[in-house]
Amino acid sequence: MATDQQLPKAYSVLFASTFAFTVCFAVWMMFGVIGIPIRDELGLNNTEFGLLTSTPVLLGAIMRVPLGVWTDRFGGRIVFTVLLIACAGPVYLVSQAVQLWQLLAIGLLLGIVGASFAVGTPYVARFFPKEKRGFAMGFFGAGTTGAAVNMFVAPYILKGWGWQAVPKVYAAALLVTAVIFWIFSAPDPGAGGAKAPKFANQLSVLKDWRVWKLCQYYSLTFGGFTALSLWMPEYYVKEYGFHVQAAALLAACFALPAGGLRAVGGWLSDRLGAQHVTWWVLWLAWVALFLLSYPQTDLTIKTIDGPRSFHIALVPVAFTTLLFALGVGLAFGMASTFKYVATDFPESMGLVTGIVGLAGGLGGFLLPVLWGALADLLRIRSSCFMLLYGVVWVSLILIYFTEIRRYEFVEPPGTPAAQT
Repeated sequence: MATDQQLPKAYSVLFASTFAFTVCFAVWMMFGVIGIPIRDELGLNNTEFGLLTSTPVLLGAIMRVPLGVWTDRFGGRIVFTVLLIACAGPVYLVSQAVQLWQLLAIGLLLGIVGASFAVGTPYVARFFPKEKRGFAMGFFGAGTTGAAVNMFVAPYILKGWGWQAVPKVYAAALLVTAVIFWIFSAPDPGAGGAKAPKFANQLSVLKDWRVWKLCQYYSLTFGGFTALSLWMPEYYVKEYGFHVQAAALLAACFALPAGGLRAVGGWLSDRLGAQHVTWWVLWLAWVALFLLSYPQTDLTIKTIDGPRSFHIALVPVAFTTLLFALGVGLAFGMASTFKYVATDFPESMGLVTGIVGLAGGLGGFLLPVLWGALADLLRIRSSCFMLLYGVVWVSLILIYFTEIRRYEFVEPPGTPAAQT
């Protein structure tokens, strides 16, 4: 059920849901930090490390669709609380694993915690009127700062008590969060009983091509954010020689704005429109990734005075600055994507959120694996940015031919067709 008025406890629900999602996301990104000592302990190559860090993302992506449907049926408060409690067990079991296959199996299972996004997004949106949903969903999406929280917290736990202590602490945090969330949340006003649409009717939305276009956008914005949050601590360690704590703090310069500024992206999408925000986000990402893709290079040229050598590379400050800019762009892009969802699919937000979230999660799973394989094949660490640069090109072409060119040249502004 969509509402045209702000409901009581709207902000209490928003804050409680965002807090819960922040904790869930920190747990989801856990292997980005503890995977570094695990890699050294087990002697993993780049591909195996990519698989280890991204495996939790896989089930989190797959479960977004059913959890989105269950949220529409049973309500976000119930589904979110059950999810927090159910995931505590698998998270704790990570501390008992001693082999790669065990870590992959348990990591796959605990990954369902990442599907909390498909629960919270439609849940909080239903408490706000249409003109505020971009902000509400963007504010909730700011829970992706959990990636930065993980980068701040996990290295210190790891240093003091070993990597096995991190999942133990995180499991306890999930249980405490479940209690806090239940106290400060409220029953879902738009789900349950006779109000819930039939499952077959919900699935009819899959015939709309706009859903699949949004999937492509989100596989870049959220998938890229998730993958980079997992990959950057290790990148700083191997490329620049930082220790784990310093590497995680520098990587947080990407993860923190990418999460925290998502609410700003939602606010901008409410005022400027999702199309405009997405268009300029893609160009920002294109420039940043072009520069980040360039590998360290030693160049020798012949001059009048003889051969001269140059070393071309991004120093850590320049690299981190570009990464920060990319994080801001991805934050706005994540928010603008779900502004599309709220505007175009108000009666199927749970399902569409799940589908689009599934695409983003699959991007977050596949990218680290592909980056690891590329690094093993090409032996160039910046190849991860080269691949992501190609994905941005696809998105730019897609939005130009389906939206920008159609709007400017086929259906001039102000016509009824252009406003649909």
